[in-house]
Amino acid sequence: MIVSVIKRENLSTRDFAYETIKKRIIELELEPGQKISEQEIASELEVSRTPVREAFLKLSQEGLLGIYPQIGTIVSKIDLDLVEEGRFLRENIEKAVVREACHVLDEEQLFKLESNIAMQELCLNKGSFHRLLELDDEFHRLIFEGCNKLRTWRTIRQMNSQFDRLRVLRLASNLEWDILVSQHKAILEFIKDKKEDDAENLIVSHLNLVNFEKRELKKEYPNYF
Repeated sequence: MIVSVIKRENLSTRDFAYETIKKRIIELELEPGQKISEQEIASELEVSRTPVREAFLKLSQEGLLGIYPQIGTIVSKIDLDLVEEGRFLRENIEKAVVREACHVLDEEQLFKLESNIAMQELCLNKGSFHRLLELDDEFHRLIFEGCNKLRTWRTIRQMNSQFDRLRVLRLASNLEWDILVSQHKAILEFIKDKKEDDAENLIVSHLNLVNFEKRELKKEYPNYF
């Protein structure tokens, strides 16, 4: 059952249903292997079944739901091949973007990144991993925005749902959150100092953090894979 939703402002009913269900899947509130119901979710969101059905279909096409006749709709398990494909795409694009950021980000954009990291450190102290994940996404988005590549960022995000689910699982498992924040701080310093090679190398290491912990996560959550 969905217990919280995203803001409905400026969204069609269909998009509202889609974004809300997708967010719950990525954040593992709807768990891999869990059976979900059109009627139940429509009731929770206070919408008709039609936009929920359309959302289910779209999420099925993205590999986040499985729709099975005579059985029902089931949240897909985390596909590590798709995780790796999403990570590969993001790594190779983000390497180029962070190099560009070393030369194009202005003082206002750098200040936004500094403010973001300050909030990350607060979340680290409070143990608020869901908010930390949002700030993680925002940190990277700000770099793309500063390089005038927001459309590229949105394209990457569309292909990273499986990767994002593993990131949530990693944070939920409390696997060294401080590394995540310290790497963000170092990336920012390399950008400010225009150290392209260092920034690029650290981005690669940063995006590979999840890879190093796949075995641990599969062992701890075998039913999710």
